[in-house]
Amino acid sequence: MAKYSEEFKRMIVNEYLNGWLGYDRLAEKHGIPSSTPIKQWVRMWRVFGKNGLRRKQTKQVYSVQFKVDVLHFMKQTGASYQDTAIEFEMNEPSIVARWNREFLAKGVKGLEEQAKGRPSMSKKPKQKPIKPEKTLSREEQLERENELLRLEVAYLKKLKAFQENPDAFLEKHKQRWRSNSTKKDSD
Repeated sequence: MAKYSEEFKRMIVNEYLNGWLGYDRLAEKHGIPSSTPIKQWVRMWRVFGKNGLRRKQTKQVYSVQFKVDVLHFMKQTGASYQDTAIEFEMNEPSIVARWNREFLAKGVKGLEEQAKGRPSMSKKPKQKPIKPEKTLSREEQLERENELLRLEVAYLKKLKAFQENPDAFLEKHKQRWRSNSTKKDSD
């Protein structure tokens, strides 16, 4: 939300144009820390009329070429941000100031329109980089194969025992679970 409403700005401008108070006295009277905004409001009123005090409801999108042209004009003529904004029929000199900061910091890339918010989620899952497997010596390969065979044999034994007597197999595991849970409770 804007710091000062359009009605408030219009009232201050009318008071300046119709009264005897200067910029500083008006700022003091209405509790505005500086007289600079009042000077800008009066100037915008004189150039653009009541539209000069109005904030845009929709964001104006400017091309990179337009931004470069504005900054080039400002540099060539030595115009202030406000003079430049008026020349290009913009009622917000702060936009020109922001463009200038971005241009000085990042160059022309800084003037390009950037997407706001979080990037959209990709439809494709991220692919994890494939780690090259380290080469194992012949002895390590045999040990690995031996371990896999042991695991396979143990699995097949348990499967066979379960198929022969499923109730006894489940009862054995229930007892083991109960003994583990009582140990945890007693700690």
